[in-house]
Amino acid sequence: MKITGYRSLTAYHDWRRPVGDVNGVVQSGITEVPLLLLETDGGLTGIGLGQHGEIDRLFPAVEGADPRAVSTLYDAMLAHVFKSGHAGATFGTIAAIDMALWDLKAKMADEPLWRTLGAGDRFVPGYASGLCYGLDDDAFAAHYGEWADRGFTAAKIKGGRDLDRDIARLETVRAILSRNSNRPALMLDVNEAWNCKQAIRHLAEIEKRIDLTWIEEPVRRWDAAGHVAISRAAKAAVATGENLTGLEQYTPLLDAGAVDIVQTGSVWGITHFHRVAMAAHARGLPVSPVAYNANPVAHAAAAVPNMIGIEVQDFRFPTGLDVDQQIADGGIILGDRPGLGILVDEAAIAQSVAGNGWNVRGGPHRRPRDAGLRLVPQDRAAH
Repeated sequence: MKITGYRSLTAYHDWRRPVGDVNGVVQSGITEVPLLLLETDGGLTGIGLGQHGEIDRLFPAVEGADPRAVSTLYDAMLAHVFKSGHAGATFGTIAAIDMALWDLKAKMADEPLWRTLGAGDRFVPGYASGLCYGLDDDAFAAHYGEWADRGFTAAKIKGGRDLDRDIARLETVRAILSRNSNRPALMLDVNEAWNCKQAIRHLAEIEKRIDLTWIEEPVRRWDAAGHVAISRAAKAAVATGENLTGLEQYTPLLDAGAVDIVQTGSVWGITHFHRVAMAAHARGLPVSPVAYNANPVAHAAAAVPNMIGIEVQDFRFPTGLDVDQQIADGGIILGDRPGLGILVDEAAIAQSVAGNGWNVRGGPHRRPRDAGLRLVPQDRAAH
């Protein structure tokens, strides 16, 4: 079987609530889900999820190849863009192709990807993470109540701008999840909104009230010295890595002892997750993939020895995607459908509607000008 072509689709995920973090909130709750369909001469189609704007440039690296040679093709794609570099949109495209290749490999074996990757159990433990920054207090509590109903004993909230609000919300989640655990795991993600001294000062206040499991992205993703200082000053673990692309970007942080929980972005694909997980494992560190639509990296997470928990962000899936998995018992239960377990209804996707404003200048993805520079919290009314 050989790779012969590709198509691109854009599905949409209606979260039915505002979603976002300290850097921006999508009030409509509708986000884009780019899909890459990798076609073969054998009639099978591989599915990759995530932005793949560089597909025209990267497809020649895999065209005509046997899709089962996933690791070799991954390195071929990296080599293909050697001169210009592989970060950003290029790495996202590599990831989408990689995901589609793994989907094809498992489909050719007529088994779910978690089986192909060597996992012995279809259950992947997770933690709740509702992209909850834009929710008011009542909606926030109701949302995490739904996670508790599904057996979750760990949760991550979004914060970083108002310390009192962050503490109150961590206490709210602790009370909600206490019906499932006497000591639920609580995490705070500030999405790089602090500087080093702010992080140390704020964490000292938080830890007077909360047994915080980890602080996520307290400072900029490349700040090895800052992460080291925070890890030494706080009792909580420091988690980061979701925005790093390639092992070479992790190396300075790993060598400096700057990361306690090694994270990977699900949008960077299956092979990237595997390689980062093994680099972390060699250093005795746990790995945790962040979430993405349809939870594709859950298949890989099920197969590594140092996976501490996968982020789960929603109970529903994008319009037009039928995903063979359940969100229950505090994690993800993967199914038996071959490959990633995703069926695509192109007619339903064609009828779905966009409108999240993500691609406009100053959209909800844009880092605020004063991030890391705030002396006092913004007025709560702004939330």
